[in-house]
Amino acid sequence: MNVLSEPMINRRSLSGEIVTHIRRMIVEGQLKPGDKIMEPELCKLFNVSRTPLREAIKVLTAEGLVTVEQNRGARVSRITYKEIADLFPIMGALEALAGELACANASDADIKGMRKLHDQMTRHYRDGDPFQYIEINRQIHQEFFRIAANEALSALYEQLLVRTHAIRFVAKKSPSRWREAMEQHEAMMAAFELRHGNTLGNLLREHLQSKAQMVIEAMSALNLDGQEDPER
Repeated sequence: MNVLSEPMINRRSLSGEIVTHIRRMIVEGQLKPGDKIMEPELCKLFNVSRTPLREAIKVLTAEGLVTVEQNRGARVSRITYKEIADLFPIMGALEALAGELACANASDADIKGMRKLHDQMTRHYRDGDPFQYIEINRQIHQEFFRIAANEALSALYEQLLVRTHAIRFVAKKSPSRWREAMEQHEAMMAAFELRHGNTLGNLLREHLQSKAQMVIEAMSALNLDGQEDPER
């Protein structure tokens, strides 16, 4: 675990702030699948006692990002090919439905707002800034669900979204993969502006299929298929 800098913790909501920071460390790859959650180090990093840290670990465990093993403590959940095979088709189906509903519901202001986000993401792509690109990309996908205005659909998506964060961060985009993803987003934006729901739904499903393949390639390169801990 590489600790880069001390985050600012809001003392009024310790466990919630700690959850946010640990989640970010997992998503950004500072904590990798199988890494132990080192309580003393994190308590020092966040300048907190073990009580709020353990409360945060319980939340992360419920989300699936962290696994607690008997006599071994907590660690970042491992990744398996089966998880990808199970989760990404469901995510693709949910995003496809959200895209269709968003096209049916979108106001002119919604479309303008999405175009603004898309243009921001395009600038980050051209600047070669993957971190800002990923953040705007996440906002775009979540915006489709907001515009879809289906609470049940959004709830299902949110349950899976955090879980797949631990999977997605290993998929560092090669230049060709990044270009492919950007081209897919160009097509999705065009379909949304035209309110072509079926087209957007199909594009979103294909986009998630491409993302799943990218993750599998990255996992293969890094040998991250839920490998056994050498300390066992």
